[in-house]
Amino acid sequence: MLLFHGLEGSLASPYARHLLHVAASLGWRALLMHFRGCGALPNRLPRAYHSGDTADAYWLIGQLAHRYPRALKVAAGVSLGGNMLLKLVAEQGDNGLDLAGAIVISAPLELSACADTLHQGFSRVYERHLLGSLKRKMLPRLASGELPLSITPQALEALESLRDYDEAVTAPLHGFDGAEDYYRRASAGPLLDQVELPMLILHADDDPFMPPALFRRLPTPPGSVRVELARHGGHVGFVEWHQGRPASWLARRVAQQLADWQSTMSAIHFALDAKKCKKNAGY
Repeated sequence: MLLFHGLEGSLASPYARHLLHVAASLGWRALLMHFRGCGALPNRLPRAYHSGDTADAYWLIGQLAHRYPRALKVAAGVSLGGNMLLKLVAEQGDNGLDLAGAIVISAPLELSACADTLHQGFSRVYERHLLGSLKRKMLPRLASGELPLSITPQALEALESLRDYDEAVTAPLHGFDGAEDYYRRASAGPLLDQVELPMLILHADDDPFMPPALFRRLPTPPGSVRVELARHGGHVGFVEWHQGRPASWLARRVAQQLADWQSTMSAIHFALDAKKCKKNAGY
């Protein structure tokens, strides 16, 4: 089970630890891909990562396919990682990836609308937190002159929204013609009707990162996609009351989906192996 974290997330993120633990408890090899600059090692190249950057994930899935050709493989993406994963799956089609299924959690599938939502009301608390993390990571690289950007450290410090940051940093650093061009080309939502792989999408109506009724703005998902909308859950929250204490509904739902896929795919593999044995035996 391969996990892709959210904006400025890492192995230290609580949701990442919970999801990796629940997968491992079911017998999966559970691993997380750090986006560039989010792990223990610094990013050495004059670039970063963004919501539509599928190349590293595609490479990693290919490496796992080569190393573990017979292993059942699924992927899960959280927030930014969920948008990236849906985009990757839609672009590659049913046979382009060695994945049996994908789980997309609290993904900002319309980046422009989500950037606007984050700059309003209480959502600005989350925006300031994310923006501060991005600035702290980018400032020393900008001051050292290693990035091909025209913005000064002082101007970077003065940015007040994620949209401003994407306009000044994300877009020019990755070859986009401004923030709106980046949002348009990196948003996975318009590709929803092109997903052929079995996919579970989990979303909360009260997610402070998202515009209201997000999925009404998107194409109708195909039969391969199951969208589950919760009235409450926040952004990657989904807490439930269980045996007298709060617990992660998200971890329980992901565990259920992994177990379902594990059971289904094991039955398919058993049937294929039995058919192969009969053929070899001359039946």
